[in-house]
Amino acid sequence: MAQRTEKEETEFKVPETMTLCVNNCGLIGNPATDNMCQNCFTATTTTTAAVSVAGSSSQSSRSTLSRSLNKRSDCSPPKTTTSPRAAGTEKKVVNRCSGCKKRVGLTGFRCRCGELFCADHRYSDRHDCSYDYKTVGREAIARENPVVKAAKIIKV
Repeated sequence: MAQRTEKEETEFKVPETMTLCVNNCGLIGNPATDNMCQNCFTATTTTTAAVSVAGSSSQSSRSTLSRSLNKRSDCSPPKTTTSPRAAGTEKKVVNRCSGCKKRVGLTGFRCRCGELFCADHRYSDRHDCSYDYKTVGREAIARENPVVKAAKIIKV
């Protein structure tokens, strides 16, 4: 095995020829995306996906792809407008005990009644649990232990 120098290992390899986007948008194309820039590639794949979802044959989707490659498209980066008000409207769900309203975080206990409780209120006798353990237990016993009847013996 040949030893590599440190320079060869850490050297960033840049392609010798940079090709522009096929759609002539002015950005550099990537050979992995058929020499299109990322914006043009995503635009053509979304239009192709929309056409194929609409139920057209694969040949018509190929012709649509070739038509979309030939026409020029605006490849400016997508503009995102985020207002501070929009970011503030998303509220995090805070896990609180249903009995004492204490924050429980990841240590909360979910009861069979569907509520979330802290360590003090997790047992059914410590909170007003609406789940009926007795009837569920009776139904489970009835399901697991069917009634067995012996065949009648005829006495002679």
